[in-house]
Amino acid sequence: MKSILLSTVLLLSPLAILQAVEPQSAKPNIIVILADDMGFSDLGCFGSEIQTPNLDKLAANGIRFTQFYNVSRCCPSRTAILTGLYPHQAGMGHMSGTDWGLPAYEGYLNERCVTLAEVLKSAGYATFMCGKWHVGSVPNHQVPWLRGFEHSLTIIPGGVYFPPTPPGTPWFLDGRKLSNSDPELPTNWYSTDLITDNAMKFIDQAAEKKKPFFLYLAHNAPHFPLQAPAQDIAKYRGKYMVGWDKLREQRYQWQVDHGIIDSSWPLSPLPNEETNTLIGKVVPWDSLTAEKKDRFDQIMSIYAGCVDHLDQSVGRLVEHLKATGELDNTLILFLSDNGGNLESGPDGRLKGAVPGGPGSIVFCGESWATLENTPFRFYKHFEHEGGISSPFIAYWPKGITNTGSLCKEPAHIIDIMATCVDVSGAKYPAEYKGHTILPMEGRSIVPAFTGGKIGHDRICWEHEGNAAILEGDWKLVRLYGYPWELYNLSKDRTELNDLATNEPARVKDLAEKWNAWAIRTGVFPKPEPQPLPNTVKEVKQAKDQEDD
Repeated sequence: MKSILLSTVLLLSPLAILQAVEPQSAKPNIIVILADDMGFSDLGCFGSEIQTPNLDKLAANGIRFTQFYNVSRCCPSRTAILTGLYPHQAGMGHMSGTDWGLPAYEGYLNERCVTLAEVLKSAGYATFMCGKWHVGSVPNHQVPWLRGFEHSLTIIPGGVYFPPTPPGTPWFLDGRKLSNSDPELPTNWYSTDLITDNAMKFIDQAAEKKKPFFLYLAHNAPHFPLQAPAQDIAKYRGKYMVGWDKLREQRYQWQVDHGIIDSSWPLSPLPNEETNTLIGKVVPWDSLTAEKKDRFDQIMSIYAGCVDHLDQSVGRLVEHLKATGELDNTLILFLSDNGGNLESGPDGRLKGAVPGGPGSIVFCGESWATLENTPFRFYKHFEHEGGISSPFIAYWPKGITNTGSLCKEPAHIIDIMATCVDVSGAKYPAEYKGHTILPMEGRSIVPAFTGGKIGHDRICWEHEGNAAILEGDWKLVRLYGYPWELYNLSKDRTELNDLATNEPARVKDLAEKWNAWAIRTGVFPKPEPQPLPNTVKEVKQAKDQEDD
């Protein structure tokens, strides 16, 4: 009898053992915290000079994933988080509200997917959402309160930091549209604090019901138009006068020294005509006038203030969990939806009577995005490493044994659904509300919590015609309208040595596999005439029209 019991225990994973010895009520709470447009190196624990002590502490007592991937743009990444599918499969091949008349490009969550909230609710979880939704809109009913979230405070497209909210982008509380004078809204709110405060209220409601909870906390920060409390901006004013050249080198060296980046991968050069990046030109910092340096310093100080305050809000949330006794059994996942944002071109934008304050319009632009994405090339929109690499932290005192470690294995944003199903004991459905549901595409990252392997065979990407496939160490990637490039990421993750001409057979094999994936997931057929923008040409215009 003893040998049978011993054999059974040895076959169980650490997570299974944990679930076997603890009662059903001890299911872990789950929090997914999403930053918006934040680059790979923008946290202190990934090399940044921005002060993020709270996230750094989670990393020190959890795991940092050094090769965690998003899908290069906000709406598709949010779709992948919520559904565990590639975004095209769930109807979000491009952006929210852009219905091109094809299943992969409907512009909102379709009925072939289920959300994390719908899955976890069936496993007894209280389900909450606070922040930016952006995977549907009120007219087509693909909104959080109709996709499994019991309580939500949301602004559908995001883009708001201070009151008043514009007429077309109101806050919704559990589906009720809030006016600027609504008593549910504080008089002087800042969106990062507003959604965190409401998240803590929702958590308290779950405690009263003695239920585990799932919280999707989708921040607006640090997405344009960059705005932050004045005291947070002031902390950084003048600190960016050193310039992007030297700061990139400093971040890179920190990453090498702390194992985030392999020392054999050189820091990518600044994009200019000689490096042939086909995007824009970022000039050396020392070539700027004193006036331009001060302007750029102000822009990046505002960005840093947004990230700093986001970290402060994470600290308040963690302290609340600690005070309520929930922290030890809460799995917290932190990531960004895409790489740093080049929109508005190399000069960025700095508009408004008080830049960084209410009503102002501030974009970092391409020059500072090269710093945010250190050490990689390219940005949001693109499938090169700078566009798809997220700083990713997993924290769970009761479930992670190899704390303080680095997971260097590839993982992907589609893995979040599989991970939540794994730790919660939920069952992912084959059918939901009369609709056939597509199977999950991701893999659970739970094995990494105890030093195990995740084991992706391959991962694929497509957005606006930019595309990539990763299989083992080999990555095939292209810009829309340009030939495939081939890189061995184990030797060259900064993608500086294109091996496509040396390895034609490998290029052909990976391209065929990418095409098969694209057909299977609905990337093809694309609408005719093709409305996908040529991102390269758009960026060369150096002016973004998204806020005009």
